[in-house]
Parts: sequence; C-alpha cells; structure tokens
Amino acid sequence: MTTEEILSAGIDIGTSTTKMVVSRFVLRNVAGLTHVPRIEIIEKKLIHQSPIIKTPFKSKEVIDMEKIEQFIFEQYQLANVLPENIATGAIIITGESATKHNASEVIHTISNSAGNFLVATAGPDLEGIIAAKGSGTVKESKQTGKVIANIDIGGGTANIAVVQYGEVIGTCTLHIGGRLIEFHNGVIHSISPPLERLMARWDNPLKIGDAANDPRIEKCIEEMIAVLVDVLNRQLQVAEHPLLLGHLPNWTKQVEAIVFSGGVAACIYEDNCSMRQYDDIGERLAKTLQQDEALQSFLWIEPEETARATVTGAGTQTTDISGATIQVDAHALPLKNVPVFQCNMNASMAHIEQIVANAVQQANTLFSVQESQIPFALYFSQLPYLSFQDVHRLCEVILQQFTTSTVPIILIWQSDYAKVIGQTIQAISPTVPIICIDQIKVETGDYIDIGEVLPSGVVPVVVKTLAFHSQ
Repeated sequence: MTTEEILSAGIDIGTSTTKMVVSRFVLRNVAGLTHVPRIEIIEKKLIHQSPIIKTPFKSKEVIDMEKIEQFIFEQYQLANVLPENIATGAIIITGESATKHNASEVIHTISNSAGNFLVATAGPDLEGIIAAKGSGTVKESKQTGKVIANIDIGGGTANIAVVQYGEVIGTCTLHIGGRLIEFHNGVIHSISPPLERLMARWDNPLKIGDAANDPRIEKCIEEMIAVLVDVLNRQLQVAEHPLLLGHLPNWTKQVEAIVFSGGVAACIYEDNCSMRQYDDIGERLAKTLQQDEALQSFLWIEPEETARATVTGAGTQTTDISGATIQVDAHALPLKNVPVFQCNMNASMAHIEQIVANAVQQANTLFSVQESQIPFALYFSQLPYLSFQDVHRLCEVILQQFTTSTVPIILIWQSDYAKVIGQTIQAISPTVPIICIDQIKVETGDYIDIGEVLPSGVVPVVVKTLAFHSQ
C-alpha cells in the first residue's frame, strides 16, 4: 500500500450557528515490510469550509430540519462531493440546540441521508473534547506538557475539556453563552432558564422588557465568569448549581493555561466578531472575559480555530482506524450506535467462562430494549499471552454465550488478536456473522460506529456518546 484517500464531513448544529466542513484523509501503512501492518491517518486536509449560518428554528423548541438538510446538500455541491462518497465524520448537536424537542430526530435523520457513514452525536463532554481537538489545544498540550483547559463558548454553553500530554484528563460543562440573554428593540427579549435560576437569589432579578443596557446584565455576566473561574480552580462543589450542566469538574491537576474557542472566542481574539450578528450578550461576555482579573492568573494561549473549532474537530478528529489484522463480515457493515461493554480478563485465563458469561449477561441487561436484542461490542482488555489452545478455548466460550443471538458478534481487542480470533470463530461456526477488530481504545459506556471496509483492509471507527441533555 502506498496511500489511500477517504473523505470526511463534519457538521455542527449549535445554539446560535450551524456550519460544516469537508476533509480529505490520507492513509498509509506506517509499519515496516517485515512487521504487522499498521494503517494510520498521515494527513488531514480541509477541502471545504461552509459559511457560518444562523441555526434555523421553526419555533423556540423545534429545529428546522428541512433548512439544515438543504444547507448541507448545498455545501456538498460547493465542495464537489457526493454524499455517498463520505466515509466517516460526525454530525454533532451542541449547546441548547441539544435540548430541543426534535434534536435526536434531526441528527439521526441527517446522518442517514447525508452520507454512507456519518456519526450522530450529542453530549456536552464529547463536544468539549472535539472542540479541544479542533482548536489545536490537544496538540499544544502534547507539545508542551502543560495542563490546558479548552473553554468552548457558543450561544448556550461553555464546554470545558482539560488536557495534558495530548490526553483528556477531565471535562465540565456550564450554562454560559452569548444567547442566554437576547434583546429586541433595545429591551430584553428572552432570558435562559439557567440564568433565571441563577438570579432567583437576587433581590431584584432581571426580567423580560428590562433595558438592554441595564447594569444588572453586567452583574449577571460577572457571576457567570466567577463560576467559570471556580470550575477551572476545582472550587465548585455544588452539584445542583444552576449553571452546571451535568457533573462537577473531574480533573485532579491544577490548570496552568486556558484556550477559548467557539463563537464568543472569535470576539476575544479576532476583529471580526461572529456574535455581532446576534442581538445578545455574546460580545459583552467576550469583553468581560478578556478583562477578568482572576482569569489573567492563567497563561492565555490563542487557538488555531475559534468559531469553527467544534466543526473542524468533528470533521477531522473524530475518526480512528482499526488494526490491519482484523476479521469482519463486510455484509454486516456499516454499523452505527453500537454500545460497548468492557470485558477485563485480568491477564488470566483461569476463570474465562465466568468472566465472559458475566460480561455478556451484564451487557444484555444494559442494552436490551423491551426483550429484543441489539448489537453490542465486547471490548477485551488485559489479556494474557494466548497460545493456540487458549485462542481456541476463548472462541468456544464466546460462541457458547452467543448461541441464541440473532445479531452480529462484535468483538474489540486491546491486543492484536482480532484476525486469529475472528478466523477461529468462523472455522468453528462458519455461519455466524463476526466483526472482530483491534487497536481501538474504548470502555464501557462508549458507543462506536464501524464503517465499511476500506481497500487497505481496515475499517474507520468513531467512538462517541449519544447523551442528549435537557434544561
């Protein structure tokens, strides 16, 4: 193999804006001729960036799916790309758009129509991680070793991902964004519920109809930033805080540097502020962030991308490539939204029957819907060295647990055993559909999409979350 090219798309449907990118990946076998093949993405190039449009809504609670689909197919035409040529990528729905009534329907419908293999994802933790990759923060942390917090602030949320040495060590999401207070004709037109709850402790909270230049708006922005500072310093302890979306900050190291991305960041670092087209607090929030004394105690690093950080990450950073020594039933691919359950072998074959049986039973309990089976992936970690006899025994144990299964057996291996185990299972039971891959890092609670087999014999895999959040 010299090189192989595949196309990727990234689509970000946010609280304020929607945008899209199309990228080209170059794959190559980076192992030597005498080594086990290892196919990696050696180059990622953006070949089309859409304009940033205002996210279309039919009403306050309903996203206009038809207009978003029209926008996406217009971008494919401009990129001179057919949807069926897209091999991988991600559709993500971010911020308060993920709270809308038809949020799940929108991204699943689009993921089925906009490409052969597009991922439908949501969830604030993953959004923060994707933005940290798209902004260049993950790469910066790998080069410097610093503990860096990427703070992606859009219209509705601030998604924080803390990274060091290129690895994510923690996440947190806050209700902080440009559109949490909106104006019309010089007065307050809307206030986000989280801000209403924040101001409930005030003697005189803001209300609809108050002036757009009311000094209490700046007080509200300052309170939001004070909560952000507490989170960065791991000092927020109130799990029911009105601005907290999900869990408390979960990293253990002190943040040394900060990077802002998202639409608000464009107002921090750039003259062309993308938030100016909206009659809201976005530009004021950016200015107050710049001037806040507590934030100045951190090292500030400029991002490679601001408003497009999330969509750039979605289009270029979500995809991994399986090992080359795999065994897959091509007719069973592509697979989407496959939940993962980790089967830890504890580096021993001593209790293999019980370990595998327990894992399959727990996975069936977790993932079965109304007594109907859905495909799930077993991820085998901490394997001992396997002899030929061990491989055969392990395959027999796996088949025993799936004797009544009507769905493909999907196995992921921490070590390079996928091909030998997949072939052994097929030799024992030739009619069983098997997807057996390796060199992918996953854990219980992850979801994966597995794409169609590429000419090089590998498959693209995307690890994701499907958690939709509510207000």
